[in-house]
Parts: sequence; C-alpha cells; structure tokens
Amino acid sequence: MEMANLIVVCGPQAVGKMTVAESLRDKLRYNMMMNHDSIELSDRIFGFATPAQKELNEDIREKVFALAVKHNVDLIFTYVCAFDEPEEREYLTGLKDLFEKDGGHFYFIELSADLETRIARNETPHRMERKASKRDVAWSRADLLRSDARYRLNTADGETWFENHMKIDNTHLEPDQVADMVIAEYRLVPNEKDEKEYRYGV
Repeated sequence: MEMANLIVVCGPQAVGKMTVAESLRDKLRYNMMMNHDSIELSDRIFGFATPAQKELNEDIREKVFALAVKHNVDLIFTYVCAFDEPEEREYLTGLKDLFEKDGGHFYFIELSADLETRIARNETPHRMERKASKRDVAWSRADLLRSDARYRLNTADGETWFENHMKIDNTHLEPDQVADMVIAEYRLVPNEKDEKEYRYGV
C-alpha cells in the first residue's frame, strides 16, 4: 500500500505558494495545510508573535504531520524558508524523514518570482480573503520587504537540498501551469477522494 506523501511548496512571501498549492490540491485530491492556517488560528487565540502563539503554531503543524502519516493522508504544506538559517534544513529534513520512514515520498517545490511581481501579488483579493493578517496592506508590504532584505528566501543557482527538489520561476506562469509541471515531473497520480474529504468548507 502506498503511504502518505508530503509536497512542500516553498518560497518567499507572495510568490504564489497558496494558489499553486490549491491547484495541486484540486488536481491530485491531496489535503492541504497553508503555513497561515496555523498562524492565523494561533494569532487569534494568543496574539501576534507572542511566546504562546509561536508554541501553538508549532504544535498544530507537528500534530497535523503526525496524523497525516498515521492515517495515510497525502498532504501539501506551504512554507517560507530562510535558506541561510541552519535550523531550516534540519526542520525540513525531519519532515522528509517522517514521511519517508514508512514508504511515503517527499517533494520540495521551490517557487521564485521577482520582487515587483510579489509586491503586486501581495495585494490580490484572494490573498486578503484567505489570510487575515495580510489585510493590513501597509504592514504586510513592509514585512515582505523586511524579510526579503534580512533572509535568503530562495536557493542559489544550482543549489538543491533534496533529491526531489524542483525550483520554478513562476513570475510569468499561472498556478495551474506550475501544478502541471510538478505533476508531470514526478508522475503524480490523483487520489480517488470525494471533494469533501480534501477540501471541505473551502
């Protein structure tokens, strides 16, 4: 029996991770957790960037990954990675090991786009709808620029972290095009699931 797969869709803020992940979800009938699912919930309960918020955010993600493996649920996860921080590789490798230990697969999809494109995407209505913390546009734009200046949010040319590591410049690509590239590259096969099993209430 095939075990649970994990697709991590990674890249800087507003690069298009959510829309690519949603396209993959619908094409593959995988379940999906955005990085902001746990952030928004923990923010609402404990406030922005407080110690309790950070701990709950981590706990939610850890539990979701454990349950996906336990119940053999293919999962997509969106994530912002600071590639110059050593603990990031350790964290992502831990996720890879968790899903692969019982025979699942780990796919790392890294998106990149120029800053001008990302600033424009930061203010799209769909992003505002799905991510409450981004509705303060001035703060969100400043946070994007601050992170861009402080961290290395994409790998260098020729740098790969994982065997299944696909880097895509999606500046001029639609989300469905990116999803189709990923599916073709790894020959991914859609699950047989009812819509309510993988996108209930979305």
